[in-house]
Amino acid sequence: MALTPVTRAVAVEEPSQVAQARRMGAAIAADVRLDAERAGRLALVVTESGTNLLRHAGGGQILLQPGNGHGVAAVEMLALDRGPGMTNVDRCLEDGYSTAGGAGTGLGAMRRLSTVFDVYSRPGHGTAILSRVGEAAARPRVTVNGVCIPARGEDRCGDAWDEEPRADGVTILVVDGLGHGPGAADAAAAAVAAFRGARFEPPARRLELMHAAMRATRGGAAGVADIDLAARCVRFAGVGNIGAVVVGDGPPRFLMSHNGTLGHAVRKIAEVTVAWPAHGMLVMYSDGLGTPRELTAYPGLTERHPSLVAGVLWRDLARGRDDVTVIVAKASA
Repeated sequence: MALTPVTRAVAVEEPSQVAQARRMGAAIAADVRLDAERAGRLALVVTESGTNLLRHAGGGQILLQPGNGHGVAAVEMLALDRGPGMTNVDRCLEDGYSTAGGAGTGLGAMRRLSTVFDVYSRPGHGTAILSRVGEAAARPRVTVNGVCIPARGEDRCGDAWDEEPRADGVTILVVDGLGHGPGAADAAAAAVAAFRGARFEPPARRLELMHAAMRATRGGAAGVADIDLAARCVRFAGVGNIGAVVVGDGPPRFLMSHNGTLGHAVRKIAEVTVAWPAHGMLVMYSDGLGTPRELTAYPGLTERHPSLVAGVLWRDLARGRDDVTVIVAKASA
């Protein structure tokens, strides 16, 4: 059973790591069967992004993953830094404009090479760039994207996530297998299989089925959120250290997970229902991420693409010692 794609992170602190990121992009492009012309575009985007990280920010991170396009061949890249940021993003996207003495064609060229392109930057707080290269996916009612990154030194990720789109919304799973490495990944896979086998069941019932399915594994934590656009609400159930927050008009609403370990000891599985606000956004995350309590410190971030939101939160809040998953869902405009 194929899990939701794992995100690969490449630190870019010196020039040879730009080539490393380009090779990683090429490997993912081959895995998703990206054609040669699009694979070439991706190589250019990754190279330009890595060069910009070194030139403008003194380094950063490149994240690469298969595009979450439900069978569509695409690769997604995030370039993240904590450099000086941009005072005028639109100006920086114009051909011929440069702040570092270059030709000034980088960002504009990257946008033209990309199927999806988005930027978030604040002066003094760094820049995040999203480029998706490949086939265009059908636009769902709710766009769900994010990052799922293994702990340092691990090939397999002990976290996983999945989604079940519907005509009136989407149901989303985030699971964190206990610990990290292969045993945690096996536990997460069992949870995903149970989630997929329980189509249209409510969140609490899905967790009950995961609890049973994970008994033969080391167990873990999981949260299931059901965004219902027709009823304008979110139903959530969680066990263990899975966080969820609904952001929109007014203060953020943090959704509570109950104590326990799926597959071993669960005292309570219960759902909570909150209103889905106008221009709402849901963020779900494993405990490899610190709690995003200060989202108001990111003016305009909620207006960006879900993958870009997830990347910025990972850049700023990842604890650095475990697998990390950050999933963001927004109703399509």
